Amino acid sequence: MNLRKSMFTAALLLSPALAIAHPGHDHAGVISGIAHPVFGLDHLLAMVAVGLWAAQQTGKARWALPLTFVATMLLGGLLGFAGIEMPLMETGIAGSVLALGLLVALAVRPPLALAAGLTALFALSHGVAHGLELPMLSSPWGYAAGFAVATAALHGIGYAIARNLPQVAAPLVRIAGAASALTGAWLLAA
Repeated sequence: MNLRKSMFTAALLLSPALAIAHPGHDHAGVISGIAHPVFGLDHLLAMVAVGLWAAQQTGKARWALPLTFVATMLLGGLLGFAGIEMPLMETGIAGSVLALGLLVALAVRPPLALAAGLTALFALSHGVAHGLELPMLSSPWGYAAGFAVATAALHGIGYAIARNLPQVAAPLVRIAGAASALTGAWLLAA
């Protein structure tokens, strides 16, 4: 992927036009489950950041972080679907965008247990939000499958971008992290 395409992709992903409020989404099944992480700016940035951050790690952390996120998000989705609310959930989601962006921007490499714990904490708030937004008349299993697949794909996209950039363009990953952190700060302030 050349630098021009990378810049275009980053601009598209960071566009505020992609932000949509959580309530009122159509949650009819798999397609809606896929759409939510892709078209919700907060979710999109956090999911891609997990992939970018995983690519900056070494060893088991490269696959453990995305797997931890997806598994914990699904657990959070079940909790939310059961009606269990999480205090400051939206703040946690916006905070995850800020924190994950900073972790990428600073290329932080904590011990695996700490990295997985942070990832799980962030994923839990995203999952609970997904579960709470799902109306009872929808297909919860289709919706959950959709948001899990979309989340894993966004992790994969972040990972692939970071791992396949030419060495000269490697600072773009950290710049993307900083842009995500700024967006997270903006979301927290809003």
